[in-house]
Amino acid sequence: MTQKATIVGGGVIGGGWVARFLLNGWNVSVFDPDPEAERKIGEVLANARRALPALYDKALPAEGRLTFHDDMGDALTGAVWVQESVPERLALKHSIHAQISELAPAEAIIGSSTSGFKPSELNEKGARVVVAHPFNPVYLLPLVELVGHPGICARASDILRSVGMYPLTVRKEIDAHIADRFLEAVWREALWLVKDGVATTEEIDEAIRMGFGIRWAQMGLFETYRIAGGEAGMKHFMAQFGPALEWPWTKLMDVPELTDDLVDLIAGQSDAQSGHMSIRELERLRDDNLIGMMRALKKTNSGAGGVLNAHEAALPDPQGGELPVTVDRSIPQSWTDYNGHMNEAHYVEVSAQATDRFMEMIGADAAYVAAGNSYFTVENFVQYMSELHAGDRLTVTTQVLRGDGKKMHLFHRLHGQDGEVAATVETLLLHMDLNARKTSLPTDEVAANLTAHAENHAQLPQPEGAGRYIGQRG
Repeated sequence: MTQKATIVGGGVIGGGWVARFLLNGWNVSVFDPDPEAERKIGEVLANARRALPALYDKALPAEGRLTFHDDMGDALTGAVWVQESVPERLALKHSIHAQISELAPAEAIIGSSTSGFKPSELNEKGARVVVAHPFNPVYLLPLVELVGHPGICARASDILRSVGMYPLTVRKEIDAHIADRFLEAVWREALWLVKDGVATTEEIDEAIRMGFGIRWAQMGLFETYRIAGGEAGMKHFMAQFGPALEWPWTKLMDVPELTDDLVDLIAGQSDAQSGHMSIRELERLRDDNLIGMMRALKKTNSGAGGVLNAHEAALPDPQGGELPVTVDRSIPQSWTDYNGHMNEAHYVEVSAQATDRFMEMIGADAAYVAAGNSYFTVENFVQYMSELHAGDRLTVTTQVLRGDGKKMHLFHRLHGQDGEVAATVETLLLHMDLNARKTSLPTDEVAANLTAHAENHAQLPQPEGAGRYIGQRG
C-alpha cells in the first residue's frame, strides 16, 4: 500500500520535501494558502525530476500522486508523515501545530523543518512535533537533523532512510541544532570580511569552493584535520594548531550591524557575481554539480555516496519477461555531450552494467569475484540506432547467445523512453582465474545457471545485427 505524506507550507523547503517523498513513490498532499503554491512546487518538482534519478543506477519507484488542498483536515487525512515548513516565526508555528495535532492521525510523525527552534519551544503549547531539519535542495542532499522524543525520532529515521536520506539524531536539543551553528559561524565571519573590505562575496565563495569545501564534502571537519596532523595524527594537529584558537583571528562572537549600506553592498556584489543567471538556472547548475560530486562519492562509498548506495541497494531489481531486464535507470545529465544526446562511451558503460547484473543473476556476484573468479570482457560491438537524452528512462534486456565452457556471449538491447531499441551491444567474455590471471572454467553452479539461460534463450529468434562487424552493410 502506498504511504502518504502531508506537506504544510510549500516554499523552497516544503517543495523539496514534496519532491523527496513523491519521487520515492509516496502519495503527497500539500496545504498552503499561497495561490502560487502549485506553480512554485511544480517548478521545484521539474528540477527534482531532472536531478534525483541521475544519482542512481536503478530506477526509482513510480511517482506517487500529488494533490493540493484548501482544507488542512483533508490534506492530513491518512498521513503517515506530516512535515511543517512554514516561516520561522514561533507564534505562527504554534498556531499551525495546534491544528496539525488536532487533525492529523494519532500515529502520524509530525516533523518541523525549523532551522533554529528547539522541540521544547515548538511543543510548549501542547503540540507533538519533532524537529526534522533538512538542507536545500531537500530532494538531493541527504542530511536531516532529528531532535525530540527518542521513540518518535527512531521511527522517523526508518522512514527517512527509506527515501534516501541520512537522519542525524541530535543528542541534546540546542538552538540551531548542529549544522546551522557551523554555517552561522562561517556566515558571521563572512559578513565581517565583506564589511571590512577584506574580500568580496565572490572571493569568499571562491575560498570555500576551491579549498576546504571540497574536502568537507567527503571527509567533514575532524577527519580533514586528522590528516592535517600527518603521521602523528589528531593529537599532533591539536598541539600544533590549538594555540591559534586564542589568537584574534575571527569575530565569531561579534556581529556587524546589518545597516542599509552593508545590505546594499552585499546584495550588489552578489548581483555582480551571479546576477547573469536566473534562480532556476542557478538551481540546475547547483544540482548538476551536486550530482557529479555525489556520484563520485558513490564509487568509494564515502559520505553522501554511502547513503546513496544503501538506498539504491534497497530499491527493487528490475523484472523481465522473455528476456531479463538487466538495467532500468534514468540517464544523468553528465552522460550527454555537445550534440545533446548520450555520449557513445556511456552506451558501453550501460552494457557493462547490464553484464554485471547478469553475472549476479547467474551467481558470479561480488562474493564470487572475492573468491578469485570472474568474467572479463574481450570484445564489444556497438550499434547505434537512435538518440538517448538526459532524463530518459533507459532499460536494457540481455539475451545469451552462447554460454558454454569458458565463454559467455551476450547481446544487450538498449531501450529508450518509448521502449524502442536505441542501440545494441554484443559482448564476448571469458571466464578468468583472478589469482592465476588466466582463463579457467566457471564453477559448476555458475556454469549450470549460464547454460540454463542459454538453452532458454536459444528458443528465441537470433537478434537482428548479431555477428555484425564494422562496415558490414545491412
